[in-house]
Amino acid sequence: MNLPSRARNGLNGVARELLRQPTVEKPRRQWVDDVVAWCHQHDIDLATRINSKTLRFDAALLAQINDILDSARIAPLGRSLRGLPSSAQAKEGLEEDKANRESPRARRVLVSFPPQPIAGLAIESRAIRDVDVQTLKLSAFSAMIQVENLDSFYEFSPDIPALSGYVNPLVVYRGDSHYGGGFALLAEAWHKTQRPHIYAGDFDVKGVTLALDSNATHLLLPTIEWLTQNATPLHVPTEQFLYQRRLRKHLAALPSVHPLRDYLMLLLEKQRGLKQQWLDGEMVCVGLV
Repeated sequence: MNLPSRARNGLNGVARELLRQPTVEKPRRQWVDDVVAWCHQHDIDLATRINSKTLRFDAALLAQINDILDSARIAPLGRSLRGLPSSAQAKEGLEEDKANRESPRARRVLVSFPPQPIAGLAIESRAIRDVDVQTLKLSAFSAMIQVENLDSFYEFSPDIPALSGYVNPLVVYRGDSHYGGGFALLAEAWHKTQRPHIYAGDFDVKGVTLALDSNATHLLLPTIEWLTQNATPLHVPTEQFLYQRRLRKHLAALPSVHPLRDYLMLLLEKQRGLKQQWLDGEMVCVGLV
């Protein structure tokens, strides 16, 4: 029987209290009864420490518990496995806290690079790599391009006139349930560089809101003339109406000649948008602020 995580957390708290006093009494409920059951299974005699209402802890009892944990190659009390990846948990012992471990993709992002020849693999137009955020040298990139949709990410190329002013832009998928956490870390780190962060995604209320939330500085969109001709009410889902208040406030704060105003008016006043997969025509970078 493994030491339940709530019992371990309770014992860690007791260990801290024992630094200030010789004994600690806890009522017989919840995690304490888990400790009692664990001790009985491992032949730890609680003797006079226990009664029907409380269990009294002291340094000797915790030492016995740690001896059992050590012999079973399980992390001792005071060593939390929470938030550690499985590889780090393995170094602490044989016990795995899978529910509270760091996800294997917690720091991973999908990045698109120029073609990279690899023996045995046909050359593709772009090389897609799953990388650890911490391995990216952000100073090597003049701008970051966040692509909202996965299918658009696989097809995306920064080799267009609108992006020609950026040397070696970092093209990255904004993420989903698998890669969203890693991208959030990257977006936070990128924001500190104060370099351009371009959002390439759906032209709808939620898409623009996601761009603002990630501290993007620009939207990559077709010209307003093209969008005015091609945007449609069919691409403005009713469930996105709740995001409109924030964009209306953003619109009200923009200068009267700001180029984003016409785009937001098309979204908010004419209720027309267009998903990323349908965007076409000449693309431009439109400032968000």
